[in-house]
Amino acid sequence: MMKPARSLKVRLALGAAVLGGATILSALALYLGMSEVGKRLETAVAAERRMARYATLSTQVSTFLVISTEAVQTGLSAQTRRSRVEPVAKNIFEAFERLDAEIAAAVSEAESLGLDEQSRYGTQSLGLARMRALLEGALSGLSQEIDDRERLRAHLDTFASGFDPLLNQAVNTEVLFRNNILASIEELRHRLSWLSIVLAVSAVGLVLAFHFGLIRPQFGRLDRLREAARRIGEAEFELALPATSNDEIGQIYSETNRMAAALAQRETEVRSEWKRLNDTIAERTEALRAANAELEKVDENRRRFFTDVSHELRTPLTVILMEAQIGRQSGSEHAEAFATIEARADRLNRRIDDLLRVARSDTGQLALDPAPTPLASLVEASLQEVSAEVSSAGMTLTHDDIPEQTLMCDPNWARQIVVGLIRNAIRHARDGRRIHLAFGQGIEIVDNGPGIPADAQPDIFDRFSQAGGVTSAGFGIGLALAKWVTEAQGGTITVVSPLPRDRAIGSAPGTKICIRLPLGSG
Repeated sequence: MMKPARSLKVRLALGAAVLGGATILSALALYLGMSEVGKRLETAVAAERRMARYATLSTQVSTFLVISTEAVQTGLSAQTRRSRVEPVAKNIFEAFERLDAEIAAAVSEAESLGLDEQSRYGTQSLGLARMRALLEGALSGLSQEIDDRERLRAHLDTFASGFDPLLNQAVNTEVLFRNNILASIEELRHRLSWLSIVLAVSAVGLVLAFHFGLIRPQFGRLDRLREAARRIGEAEFELALPATSNDEIGQIYSETNRMAAALAQRETEVRSEWKRLNDTIAERTEALRAANAELEKVDENRRRFFTDVSHELRTPLTVILMEAQIGRQSGSEHAEAFATIEARADRLNRRIDDLLRVARSDTGQLALDPAPTPLASLVEASLQEVSAEVSSAGMTLTHDDIPEQTLMCDPNWARQIVVGLIRNAIRHARDGRRIHLAFGQGIEIVDNGPGIPADAQPDIFDRFSQAGGVTSAGFGIGLALAKWVTEAQGGTITVVSPLPRDRAIGSAPGTKICIRLPLGSG
C-alpha cells in the first residue's frame, strides 16, 4: 500500500537545514571562543606592556637618585638642584600618567572577569599613587633652601626605601596578572578543543544519519529507476516499479510504469502495422519488379530501335556521301550542287550521331571525349549549322571577333550545346530579331527576347522544367542536359535576365546564357 505523500524536497531541505544549523552553531561557538582568547591575549599583552613601563620607570628613578645624590653631595643650591632633577622628574610623572591610563583601561576591561579582578587592578592604582607621593616628597625636600646634606640625603633615602618595594610589588602583581591570564587562556583552549571534538563528532553523526537515513535510500530508488530506463531503452516493457511512496521519485515510478505499459501496447500495435506494411511492401515490390522488367524490355527495344534506325540511315547516307563526293570531284557543271548535297548529307550524319548520343545519355551511357578544340572551329561549325534557321526566322545573328583560344571539351557535345542554345533563342526571342555571340567570359548567347521571370530562373536548368516557356533546345538537348554536359567537363553555365541596359542588344529585356569551358593547350 502506498504511504502518505511526503515531499522529498521538504525532507532534503530539512536535512540540509539541520546540517546548516549545526555548522552555523559550530562556527559561532568557535568564533566566540577565539574572540575570548583574543581578548585575554590582549590583556596579557597589556600586562607585558605595563611591566615594560615599570622597568622603564625603575631606570628613570635610578637616574633621578643618581642626579639628586650628586647634586646634594656637591652642595648645589636649591634652585640648581631643582633645575637638575626636574627633567628626570617630569619623565617619571609622564610614566605615572601613562601607567594610570593603562591601569584604568585594564580595570574597565576586567569587568567581565569579576569584582576580584577589578580590585586587584585597583591596588595597582594605589601603588602608583604612593610612588607619586614619595616622588613629590623627595622633590619637596630637595627644593628646601637648606644646605644640610644629611637632611637632604634623608629625603632621598626615604624616597628610595619606600619606592623600591612599591615598584617591586607592582611588577610582581603584573606578573601574577599575566600568569593568571595565560592560565585562563590555556584552560579556555582546552575547553575549545573538547568543544571542537564534540562538534566534529556531532557533525559526522549528522552527516551519517542524513546519508544513511535519507540520501542512500533515494540513490537506491534512483538505481532502480535507471535500470528500468535501460530496460525500456532495450524494448523490455514488462516491468513494474514498486509504488511504496508518493514523493517525487514515487511519482516518477508511477509515470514510468504507465509509460512502460503504453509502450508495450504501442509495440503490439506497431508490430501489427509492421506486418501489414511488410505485406504491402512485398506486394508493391513485386509490382515494381514486374514494372522494371517491362521498362527494361521497353528500354532494350528503344535502344535496339535507335541502333537499327542508325544502321538503316547510315547505309544509304554513306552511299549519298560517296556519290556526292564523286560528282563534286568530276568537275562537271553540277559540282556545286553535288557539294551542297555532300554538305547536307554530312550534316545529316552528324544528326544521326546526335540522336545516338541523346539516346545513350537517357540510359546513363553518355560518354564524353574531351579533346583540345579551337574556339573558332567550334563557333564556325555551330554558326554553319544554324545559319539557315536564323535566316528562315527572319533574325540576324552577329558575333564578336573570335579569340584564338583552345578549349578542352568534347567538340560534338559542345557544338550541340551552342547550337541548341541558339535554337532556343530563335524559338523564344523571334520577335526581338537579333541574336549576338560574345566571348568576354566564355561563349555568351545574347538575345533580344522577353527574358525569363526572376522566380523561374532557379529552375530552368532542372530536368523537365518549363519556366516561362523554356523547355528544350535544339535536337533534344534541354537546358538540364546542357548544364550536365558543361559541368561534367569542368565548366559552368549561367543565365542573366533581364540584361543591364548597357549590355542589352535591343529594347527588350533580353537574356544572356554564358558557357564557360576549361581552356586547353594547343
